[in-house]
Amino acid sequence: MPIPRIRLALRDWDHLVPLLTGRVRARGVALEIETREVTPDVLAEPDLDGGETSFSRYALGRGDGDERLAGLPVFVMRGFRQRCVLVRNDSAFAAPRDLAGATIGLTGWPDSGNTWTRALLRAEGVDLSAIQWRVGPLTEGETGKDRLGTRPLPANVRVADRSLVDGLADGTFDAVFTPFMPPEMFTPHSRFRHLYEDHRGAEREYFARTGFVPGIHILALKREVVDGHPWLPEVLQDAFDESKRVWLQRRRLLTDTTPWLLDELETQARLFGADWMPYGAEANAAMVAAFCEELHEQGIAPRPIKAEEVFA
Repeated sequence: MPIPRIRLALRDWDHLVPLLTGRVRARGVALEIETREVTPDVLAEPDLDGGETSFSRYALGRGDGDERLAGLPVFVMRGFRQRCVLVRNDSAFAAPRDLAGATIGLTGWPDSGNTWTRALLRAEGVDLSAIQWRVGPLTEGETGKDRLGTRPLPANVRVADRSLVDGLADGTFDAVFTPFMPPEMFTPHSRFRHLYEDHRGAEREYFARTGFVPGIHILALKREVVDGHPWLPEVLQDAFDESKRVWLQRRRLLTDTTPWLLDELETQARLFGADWMPYGAEANAAMVAAFCEELHEQGIAPRPIKAEEVFA
């Protein structure tokens, strides 16, 4: 019986390197991984069998009864969001509650990461409906991303008429939410700073309180691929898990790639345990439930989505 050839598209996350180089292989599958600059639209590409997919868009689709994708509880992108709130250097804002009634630019309205970031404000009692949200690219000329989704936008959400960087610099926006930093944040003369002065401390407290690092993107397969190979999701989850294990093992050995990576890895192990980005439905149940609640509370999902629906 011929071995099925499965083609996936994902960003080049470093924990995928063992799979990309062939050090780790998926059993019984000829796996091809194509790396992308932006998250692929799996359903729009006939040649793809699956790939990296927005967690929010997938969950919203499941809530609407859309079963064209079968999501795997393999969160290839996850991260804390406290670091993702930027303000100007001269801003008086220093905490989420200070953003009540502000004008905030963000990179996409239904995005998973921005949903988690808005949740930080909501947890501080900030009324999200009183904020003026402006959706646009981080820098001028960015393309290739659906920023609005397919649902009607709330009255206080509009398309920005400039990039987030330009709008924050000229005072159009009081703050911006972005998962990726503008280049000047890595220079000594940046016009911007993080809202949370000690975002690492805030993130540590968040993990102590919730027990998870927020999930942003998952691995998803087309439904017909899973129907044709029902064993495939388990095989791929095992392969991605092994790739992550080998990646961490190699990172702990080859720590001289950055000046303080060794200290980072030792601290990470002490704070988060053996695996801060676990795969599997059970390991992510609390995080998935919290995210589904946020989708509904923020008015993005018209009805509550049960956590067990997501990876059915």
